[in-house]
Amino acid sequence: MPFIELDGVALRYELSGAGDRILVLVHEMGGSLESWDEVAPHLATSRRVLRYDTRGAGMSQKVRGELTFDTMAADIAALLDTLQITGKVALAGIAVGGAIALQFAAQYPGRASAVIAGSPATGIEAARRPAALERVARIEALGMASAVEDSMLNGYPPELRGDGKRFAQFRARWLGNDPFSYATIWRMLVNADMPETLSKIRCPALVIGGSLDRVRQPAIAQDVSETIPGARYVEVRTGHYMAVQTPDLIASCINEFLRSVDA
Repeated sequence: MPFIELDGVALRYELSGAGDRILVLVHEMGGSLESWDEVAPHLATSRRVLRYDTRGAGMSQKVRGELTFDTMAADIAALLDTLQITGKVALAGIAVGGAIALQFAAQYPGRASAVIAGSPATGIEAARRPAALERVARIEALGMASAVEDSMLNGYPPELRGDGKRFAQFRARWLGNDPFSYATIWRMLVNADMPETLSKIRCPALVIGGSLDRVRQPAIAQDVSETIPGARYVEVRTGHYMAVQTPDLIASCINEFLRSVDA
């Protein structure tokens, strides 16, 4: 898969499929473009699909210091510009990737035709921030292995581990994250304040809640949907890492929504 350097930051990406319409896929925190491996082929039959490793994740350039959702959305805009993709694009993201997709839709209203966000991670409640920052510090000190059991229990529930090979591969890939980059992205989430941003979205929007998501329960996803003008909300049987856990189901949700928007 190719790499590209944008304003001094290297990103890995893949562009597949055919057609006039473009769909950008944004993976979850701790994930990579491989999180969409079993979803992308369903979506690439009628449109071009662009997926990439976000800044600090996968094989893209690692990050330190401060990071914001504005910067993450700007990375998508720069990637589109460099690939000479003009006009509006649809976006779909999971967890933090969902928040990045929503940020792009608000930040670049003239470039977003539709947005889908699964269990969007748009911030951390004030009462939970101290614990989140303690977790971040522990990851930086002890590495990804210090948080893997908790992350898998809450984000990849046992009810969805019927495909043991899929789960083992996801767990191993998650452990391969750079702990300092992962911590930087976590701090971005802790410091986020997105309600006003979400209220600026004007394109059609779908928010997906996972009934088995123990990281961001469906009620949280529904609350996010209610801050987006005209957004639809649907709850399905999946977990936090939904593109990996239930790829056929998520591909169907995305396709059905985009077909309704295209119509």
